[in-house]
Amino acid sequence: MSPTETPEDAAALVLFSGGQDSTTCLAWALDRFARVETLGFDYGQRHAVELACRTTILEQMRAHFPNWGARLGADHLLDLRTLGAVSHTAMTETVAIETMANGLPNTFVPGRNLLFFTFAAALGHRRGLHALVGGMCETDYSGYPDCRDATLRALETAINLGTLGQFTLQTPLMWLDKARIWALADELGGPALTEIIIDHSHTCYLGERGKRWEWGYGCGSCPACMLRANGWQGWTAMRT
Repeated sequence: MSPTETPEDAAALVLFSGGQDSTTCLAWALDRFARVETLGFDYGQRHAVELACRTTILEQMRAHFPNWGARLGADHLLDLRTLGAVSHTAMTETVAIETMANGLPNTFVPGRNLLFFTFAAALGHRRGLHALVGGMCETDYSGYPDCRDATLRALETAINLGTLGQFTLQTPLMWLDKARIWALADELGGPALTEIIIDHSHTCYLGERGKRWEWGYGCGSCPACMLRANGWQGWTAMRT
């Protein structure tokens, strides 16, 4: 969908965590929709530093991209710490990251994306935001079943049946690897957006921001850092 194909009054709600992928999705939405609001969740995540990064990124977006800033509306943060309380995962507790018996990493938080989009639809219903945008991807990812396109298409159907709404769940990164996600950010916002992502977004599962790598801050060894670093290297290779 190009900007010229989007109605002038079209509005989107972006699931915005403060990470690389959601920041890229925010730029993607701002490039396409007349009005964009953002939604974050505090679910007791171990890397809660990402919540602070959200505010900084929004400020940077407004400062460096005035046209996008004019489209950027309210930011919302919902308390979903009940999700963390019922989960026993490496994302919500200080335990070692490992693979479980079912083959999934223990960073998988069951029901997280299902709840995120359901709450987004409830908020969007009230505020007239019918395009719900998320950074889910099943190309370069950790195998989470709620990141799959089939899961989200089924969820979209359920949400619309349950709300009599006309929501679309839009996942612009679904079929991109991490190198292409870096490339997309560059296509959308050039070096300014790339620098915002490097300096201000947060991906590391451990919440580490003590060391800056060429691709951003993180521990450098958790699955999220490794995906981000490998994507950076892939994008660097694409440009040479």
